[in-house]
Amino acid sequence: MISALDHVQLAAPPGSEDALRAFYGDVLGMTELPKPPVLAARGGCWFGSGAAQLHIGVEEGFRPARKAHPGIRVVGITAYARRLEERGATVVWDGDLPGHRRFYSDDPFGNRLEFLEPDPS
Repeated sequence: MISALDHVQLAAPPGSEDALRAFYGDVLGMTELPKPPVLAARGGCWFGSGAAQLHIGVEEGFRPARKAHPGIRVVGITAYARRLEERGATVVWDGDLPGHRRFYSDDPFGNRLEFLEPDPS
């Protein structure tokens, strides 16, 4: 029986760690998590916020997925979207999921990210 989702793995090109830290840390407000030394040697970064974790590994010949994405639940979605826009990220609102407010954004390497919040109305 599955009890929880531990993390979502995304990919990025080699040498992208500084841009990942700037986006996931500074723009999204996530905290960088320490990687075990054997995994840190492979590059990439891990980030967390609350119970959510995103692991970004480096991949030779990287190409972002066009459709696949993590769905990231947020509190105060309007203010969060404004935070991203103020820091230069694109926000594209989508009203097609009943009972939720949501928007999409991309990280600096084209990884699609969905941000959503249940709509109590």
